[in-house]
Amino acid sequence: MGEIHAGSDLREVAETTQAHVRAFLSTVTQVASGSAPGAELSLLLLSTSDLLACGAHLAAITDVVPSERFEPDAGPDTDVDPLRAALAKMFDGFDDYIEVVDPVLGVEIGPATISGDLACVVEELAKGLAHYDDGHELEALWWWQFSYLSSWGERAASALRVLQAVLAHLRLDVDDDVAQEAEYDALHA
Repeated sequence: MGEIHAGSDLREVAETTQAHVRAFLSTVTQVASGSAPGAELSLLLLSTSDLLACGAHLAAITDVVPSERFEPDAGPDTDVDPLRAALAKMFDGFDDYIEVVDPVLGVEIGPATISGDLACVVEELAKGLAHYDDGHELEALWWWQFSYLSSWGERAASALRVLQAVLAHLRLDVDDDVAQEAEYDALHA
């Protein structure tokens, strides 16, 4: 039940997806633990970009349909509150942002946080990974595809946009004297 047969194209997609999921979960956990000082934003930008490329692949394939009409119990949901709190502490001062709630249906704006976005993505991905690790590869693939379209894809894209904007501000918002000195050094190197 929920297994994908060897040689199936879906097996390859499931294996690739679980590798991306594991890499993302590892990176976010590492960053939240504080073990990557100075590289946090860059690591999250790269990992989130890679994950979104994987999600886009999931959205581009035909809808995955599980063999059963119910979802097997994957166990308790992952507690993402400690992760969310650690990320919020790390992002203190720029965690909160405003976004367009649904750019297709209107211009309504609402509050969001980078820490909340990343925690949401982690929670959704972990649920699919639990199915995968229990041998329910088809169920995992269905969950990752469904939740990409319904939640984690949007949350990851929003987080990516903010992470990129923060990095851009950090690198481009410099005093004119600093910029001129860097330009001079670059020209005379």
